[in-house]
Amino acid sequence: MGVLDGKVVIVTGAAGGIGKECALLAAREGAKVVVNDLGGAVRGGDEGDAGPAEQTAQEIRAAGGEALSNSDSVTNMDAVKAMIAQAIDKFGGLHAIINPAGILRDGMFHKMADEDWDKVIEVHLRGAYNVSRASVEHFRNQGEGSYVHFTSTSGLIGNIGQANYAAAKLGVMGLSRILAMEGVAKGVRSNIIAPFAWTRMIATIPVKDEASAQRVDRMKNAMRADQVAQLAVALASSESKDVTGQIFAVRGNEVVLFDQPRPIRSMANTSGWTPRSLLDVALPAMKNSFFDAGASASVFPYDPV
Repeated sequence: MGVLDGKVVIVTGAAGGIGKECALLAAREGAKVVVNDLGGAVRGGDEGDAGPAEQTAQEIRAAGGEALSNSDSVTNMDAVKAMIAQAIDKFGGLHAIINPAGILRDGMFHKMADEDWDKVIEVHLRGAYNVSRASVEHFRNQGEGSYVHFTSTSGLIGNIGQANYAAAKLGVMGLSRILAMEGVAKGVRSNIIAPFAWTRMIATIPVKDEASAQRVDRMKNAMRADQVAQLAVALASSESKDVTGQIFAVRGNEVVLFDQPRPIRSMANTSGWTPRSLLDVALPAMKNSFFDAGASASVFPYDPV
């Protein structure tokens, strides 16, 4: 018995990396899988290729599973609606969407082209909106549905050169939170994963110093996409019906539950604050609670488990 027996799952970005591992595992766990991937380059912006998604679907069928492919872009709402309809028409339902589809267009913010900002926001944030909006009424009507969206420590913590990616991924986190809040009464769940894994997207990150080289080596050798897939498939399962609105990370064999923004300190002045009193009193008093400007590697400096 698999944890997804009898379920239908859409997996985006499923031609390679985390998406492919999620699709393969979902099928092994009993799901009928719609394998979606535009088949484009890591930077996006090309017309794509139907072959890569179909290759993953063929692997699933060759192993005895049920799968069909879809090569539409998650940025196109009409195409996403058609993908949802495809799953329901061909497989008789839809119960979960695992959504790791994404691109990277890294660059220092002061040099960032408008197109690089727009494309990353479009694929990650607009794409997450599209797959959620196109399916949420179906999920609500059937009283069951799970979204597994993907964020990044680039958004949760920060990484230099990824302002567009960080903004998009933090936006997806906010979207997932609201989906979870609004879905509680209807059995609709949404959780989000910040993955640590070697994929072709990660392979595009430039290595400029020894520290970044060591970080990339750790990711390449000890943090695999199939390890991330284990949690994604678990969250897609109806057996995790009490898990919603959470932020997780997967780092090798370690699963991390993140906190979420909550007040940590406050200062009150019954007479009201002025710029001068804020500079002299409030901000100095809060200084020991400030967060530094370190990147995600400063929060996760240790070797993966």
